[in-house]
Amino acid sequence: MAISEDTFFLNSTFEGTLQQQIQSLVAEGILSGRFRPCEKLPSSRRLAKHLGISRITVTLAYTELLADDYITAKGRSGYYVSDTAPQPRMKRDLPRKAETVDWPRLIGTRYTQAPQLEKPEDWHKYRYPFIYGQTDPTLFDHANWRLCALQALGLRNFDAMTSDYFERDDPKLVEFIARHSLPRRGILANPDEVLVTLGAQNALWLAAEVLLNPTRTAVVERPCYPGLSGILSLTRCQIHSVDVDDGGLAPEAVPASADVVFVTPSHHCPTTVTMPLERRRALLARAAKDDFLVIEDDYEFEMSFLRPPSPALKSLDDEGRVIHIGSFSKSLFPGLRLGYMVGPQAFLREARALRATVLRHPPGHVQRTAATFMSLGHYDALIKRTATAFKTRRRIMALAIKEHGLEIAGGGNGGSSFWMRAPGGVDTRDLAMRLRDESVLIEPGAPFFSGEGTPPHNYFRLAYSSIPETRISDGIARIAKAMAA
Repeated sequence: MAISEDTFFLNSTFEGTLQQQIQSLVAEGILSGRFRPCEKLPSSRRLAKHLGISRITVTLAYTELLADDYITAKGRSGYYVSDTAPQPRMKRDLPRKAETVDWPRLIGTRYTQAPQLEKPEDWHKYRYPFIYGQTDPTLFDHANWRLCALQALGLRNFDAMTSDYFERDDPKLVEFIARHSLPRRGILANPDEVLVTLGAQNALWLAAEVLLNPTRTAVVERPCYPGLSGILSLTRCQIHSVDVDDGGLAPEAVPASADVVFVTPSHHCPTTVTMPLERRRALLARAAKDDFLVIEDDYEFEMSFLRPPSPALKSLDDEGRVIHIGSFSKSLFPGLRLGYMVGPQAFLREARALRATVLRHPPGHVQRTAATFMSLGHYDALIKRTATAFKTRRRIMALAIKEHGLEIAGGGNGGSSFWMRAPGGVDTRDLAMRLRDESVLIEPGAPFFSGEGTPPHNYFRLAYSSIPETRISDGIARIAKAMAA
C-alpha cells in the first residue's frame, strides 16, 4: 500500500530546517501508527513537487531516516516503512488538544441515554460465548458468498453496483423478497410494496418516524428489544408497555388509546415465546375496532425449527393495518445490515422519502451480492443447515439447564436463545462480570425492561448461536456454580 503525498503538510511555525521537518513528518507518522510497516513512501520527486521544495531536501531527509531504520530502500522500487521501525506509541502518549467547547450545553439531543446491550469486541476469545446475534463461521457458506460478491463486481452487474437508485432498490433483490421470502410467510405483495432497509433496526426507525409524534401513543411489549425503546424515545411519543405471557402480547391488554402497536409474534424478544394464531387474529380484530396500526417485527422467523411457523400477522391482515419487517442480518450475518419492510403504498411512500433523505438507499453491491446468493439457492441451504445445528444445541442446552437446576423463564418454537430467571437475590449484571473471569459470556436482562418502573435484575439471556455444542454443558455448569457462590 502506498502513502499519498497529500498526507504531508509543512508547518510554518516548525523550529528547524525543512529537512528536519520532513524527517519529523515521516517519523511522527510511523510513531503514531498512521504509517505502517512495508507501506511505500512517496518518491522524493513527487513529495518535493507537492511541498514546493527542493528534491535534494527530501532525499537528505530520507537518507537520515534510512540510517535510523525508520525506512528502508528497495532497489529502484523506492522507499518503504521499515518492518523493524520503532513501534507506534500508545494512544495515551499522544498529545491532546485542549477543548474549550461546552459540549454538555451544546448537544441538543442525547442518544447515549438509550439502553444498549453490551457485547465485548473480543467475544470470540471467550470459550463459552452465550451471547446473541453473532455468526458461527463454521455454519456460514464463505466460498459461495465470495463467489456471489465477485459476480456482483462483474461487468454484467456493474450498473447495479455503481448506480444511484435514488429512492429505489436493486430490482433483483426486491423481486426475490416479493416472490420468495414473503410467500413463505403467507404474504403476497407487489414489488412496489417492498422497501429494502439497513436491517430491522433501520426499518423500526423509519416506521416510528413516519407514524409517531408527541401526541400519539405507541404500545410495546415488556420486556422488549432495547433498541426499540431508544427509537421511540426520539419521537417523544407516549409509550405504554404491556407485559407478555406464554403467548406473547395479550390483545385485551392493549389500551384503546393506542395508535401503533409493536410486536414480535414469531419469537418474542427476548423470551422467544410464539404468539398463537388465535391471539394474532384477536390482535387484528382489536386493531380494526380501535383503529390502530401494527408493526410486525418478524424476529427470527427462519429459526422456527421445533414446529411449523404460524402465518405472519401481515398474511392475516385484510385492512392494510400491518407493516411487516424482516431482516437478513440474523439469518446471514450481523454485519450485512440488510432487511426490508412491507406495507401499504401510502405508508411506504413516506418511508421511502425519509430513507432517501438520510441515506438514499443501502449499497448497491451489498444488495446485488445478497440477491445473487439467495437466487442461487445458497440462502435456503444456509437456513436449513443453521436450523439443524441450532436444534441440536437447543436440546443440549435444555438438558444442561435442567441438570443444573436453572430456571427457563420463556421459550417458543425455536429461535437462538433461552430467556432465563435467576433467584431473586441474584443481580445478573454482577453475575455476568464474575463469569467473564471463567471465560463465560451471558447477557443481563435489565436493558430489556427499559421504560416504566424499576427493571428486575435477575433475568438474563443465554444464546446458542455462537457456541459449539461440545462446550455448552460445561458452560452451563460454570454459570450454575457462579450463581450458587
